[in-house]
Amino acid sequence: MRREKGAMCTPVLQFTNCRILRGRKLLREDLWVRGGRILDPERLFFEERLVADEQRDCGGCILAPGFIDVQINGGFGVDFSQATEDVGSGVALVARRLLPHGVTSFCPTLVTSPPEVYHKVLPQIPVKSGGPHGAGVLGVHLEGPFISREKRGAHPEAHLRSFEANAFHDVLATYGPLDNVRIVTLAPELGRSHEVIQALTARGICVSLGHSVANLRAAEEAVQSGATFITHLFNAMLPFHHRDPGIVGLLTSDRLPPGRHIFYGMISDGMHTNPAALRIAHRAHPQGLVLVTDAVPALGLGNGRHTLGQQEVEVDGLTAYVAGTKTLSGSIAPMDVCIRHFLQATGCSVESALEAASLHPAQLLGLEKRKGTLDFGADADFVVLDDSLHVRATYISGELVWQADEAKQ
Repeated sequence: MRREKGAMCTPVLQFTNCRILRGRKLLREDLWVRGGRILDPERLFFEERLVADEQRDCGGCILAPGFIDVQINGGFGVDFSQATEDVGSGVALVARRLLPHGVTSFCPTLVTSPPEVYHKVLPQIPVKSGGPHGAGVLGVHLEGPFISREKRGAHPEAHLRSFEANAFHDVLATYGPLDNVRIVTLAPELGRSHEVIQALTARGICVSLGHSVANLRAAEEAVQSGATFITHLFNAMLPFHHRDPGIVGLLTSDRLPPGRHIFYGMISDGMHTNPAALRIAHRAHPQGLVLVTDAVPALGLGNGRHTLGQQEVEVDGLTAYVAGTKTLSGSIAPMDVCIRHFLQATGCSVESALEAASLHPAQLLGLEKRKGTLDFGADADFVVLDDSLHVRATYISGELVWQADEAKQ
């Protein structure tokens, strides 16, 4: 077999001695990569008559799609909701520091803020591909300010807003242009929320229900209007009640539009959600579960006082609180820790735990053909894991961007 000139000169990498997560199974197959994409080896052999330029022995490790975090407020001292002069450099720092945790794509998340913060911060967060510089940015997640006062959690009450007569105009006036926005979390019980949901989904923006006192009927109507996600299930919403299960009831509702699939985020950090609640949600609707970190700027820093948007957060051990209260304020657990805790707490399969952090968030965002999968033709974003699901290496577009043995521990 010989290599022709032109496009086919791009090197072919063959990852051997590994178990690949594909089709909800761990398969003992090799992974073939060229030009940043996953290759079909049969086409390479029989149609192009080529072999690999380089083989990499994975030592029996697991190869899973790169992790996707659709709710992360910052980390490593960077607060995405702070209107600094150089927001982009902060996003870039977080993107780089997420690589050791297997995250290859993420949605920087802004908590409830005054309009001037959105107007200054949003234009500074470009959607960009990942690489050696860090994880890719898929778009911004705006969590608030159109949420419930009763279930605001760590969101500052002074900056909460409701929809007025011209509801979508209020959204644009608050946020500014929505060109780089991927997800908006709102409370569906707010007046005129349904026209906002319809307007956002018409722009290709995912609408998530959260920080809400909505009953099940209001939640179902929101899904019928286009909402597809639930922000950190069980947290900042009415607790499950057998006569009206509220937003939680969407997991088994029979009033969703035909073919509509509801996804829901879960913070599996050992603090936000009891293991029994994780098991209940997973067993009720495993295909919709999306692991999120909801990480705050204190991620990676340790005990002390830090910011989260307009408020101070105090970290004590493994928990972050709004300073001076016992109100939880996001998480300080990275994605790989959340995956390991989820696996242990639910007793689910390794495949299910990994797909909750890769395939499911990709499906939520309509990216499952390119991200969250190792199917042929997909982006070669993947993570190398040992049997205990600790990250050994991270690849983006087939390029090694982090390796445990070479990193400073």
